[in-house]
This record gives sequence, structure tokens and C-alpha cells, in this order.
Amino acid sequence: MAEVAGKLREVFVEALDLDGEVDVENLKYRDIEAWDSVGHMALVAAIEDEFEVEFDTDQVIDMSSFKVAVDMVTDLQSK
Repeated sequence: MAEVAGKLREVFVEALDLDGEVDVENLKYRDIEAWDSVGHMALVAAIEDEFEVEFDTDQVIDMSSFKVAVDMVTDLQSK
């Protein structure tokens, strides 16, 4: 899970164009301006590309935080 979190942190930083001051591990949807609905879709696409996974619609809607994203990616990779 630590490896997923590390890679996912990089994806969040790049997809949402975050600077070093943002606490990515505790980030939640709409906590910052960049993670709006458009940013969310860009983030989902970036995660799918990086981890070669595909989220269904419910998962896209439910991805409400960095921690939830880590759990989702870990779960998808275990299947």
C-alpha cells in the first residue's frame, strides 16, 4: 500500500498542479480550487493511466479523498 500511496501522491501533485505546501495525504475533494469537477476527471484519468486500472462510475463519484483513492487503487490491483 505504501508503494501505491507514493505513486498516487505524485499523480495528485502532477494532475492537480499542486505545490509543496499541500498536504496530499489528507486532501479531500473540493478542499482546494484545483480539485473541482474538472480537476477530478483529470485526476481520475491520470490515476487510470498510471496504474493501468479502470474505475466504474460509482468509484469515480466515491473518490472523495486521497485515502479513498489509495484504497480503490489497491483494491483494483488485487483483482
